[in-house]
Amino acid sequence: MSNKIGFAVLGLGHIGQKHCMHISNNPNAALIAIADINSDLKYENFINHVTIDNLLSNKHIDVVNICTPNGLHAQQAIQCLNANKHVVIEKPMALSTNDSKEIEIASIKNNKFVFCVMQNRFSPPSQWLKNLILSKTIGKIFSIQINCFWNRDDRYYTPNHWHGNMILDGGPLFTQFSHFIDLLYWIFGEININYAQFENFNHSHSTEFEDSGIVTFSINSGGVGSINYSTSVFDTNFESSISIIGENGTVKLGGQYMNEISYCNIKNYQMPTLEKSNPPNNYGNYQGSASNHPFVIQNVIETLNNTSSPHTKVTDGMAVVKIIEDIYKFRK
Repeated sequence: MSNKIGFAVLGLGHIGQKHCMHISNNPNAALIAIADINSDLKYENFINHVTIDNLLSNKHIDVVNICTPNGLHAQQAIQCLNANKHVVIEKPMALSTNDSKEIEIASIKNNKFVFCVMQNRFSPPSQWLKNLILSKTIGKIFSIQINCFWNRDDRYYTPNHWHGNMILDGGPLFTQFSHFIDLLYWIFGEININYAQFENFNHSHSTEFEDSGIVTFSINSGGVGSINYSTSVFDTNFESSISIIGENGTVKLGGQYMNEISYCNIKNYQMPTLEKSNPPNNYGNYQGSASNHPFVIQNVIETLNNTSSPHTKVTDGMAVVKIIEDIYKFRK
């Protein structure tokens, strides 16, 4: 165990359980401890330490994976960093740019890494699209359209749960769709938000924020775009897609999770064969984005062993939070 990276998982909901599993399955990682305020939650035979203070007292822990409600991420990340632990933070990094900046300050002060979980970057179609744009194969970008149409109904927004709470959840752009905001930033850089409109069609009884929105934006190279999103889709997720129109062609990533190449027509271009995307995370009544967390865990291990660097840095997490915060400035 001395040669392995020691991990702890804070928060034992659906995604926390996934982190525990992927850490346990990595031969170069060791799951040392778990904690959740709900003492009834367990992972295999591990003792639930319940409080973060009990968790951080274990000297064998190198990294704490924070899988708690969104509104707790910043406070807990800072506490872990100040305890000289590296942190892995599930999306979103925080619910405000001020809080994300405080995480960065604690990271620098304690010389510890912050890994933001943006696992869609590891999907083969996402990497193909980024390389396509960076190589300027598609030429000047004219238009970008992102559609995120998912189902989150009363099976998800249950009473007295953090889902739907403004302080702990923050809204669908933070909780459901921040991965796709990250892809937008990862591929195109800084985004300038021009307009946003929000509606709450099906969730006025269960959430403190919108379930649908329309956003317009521009990118620094001159292209324009829109984001259309909703969690009001009946029964099951419909699609997550990004369509890009450029001077030399048009492409679209589609499927439920931007995990398929739905369309590609580019001048003098031959489509390569890509590796198959991982399946989505399955949470029973609903599904989430691609299950690429093993890549995240491996990147942490390689970074701490000085054989790689973080795929998603603290500045990446901050940038995504800022974009979402800029969008939500249009909330009335």
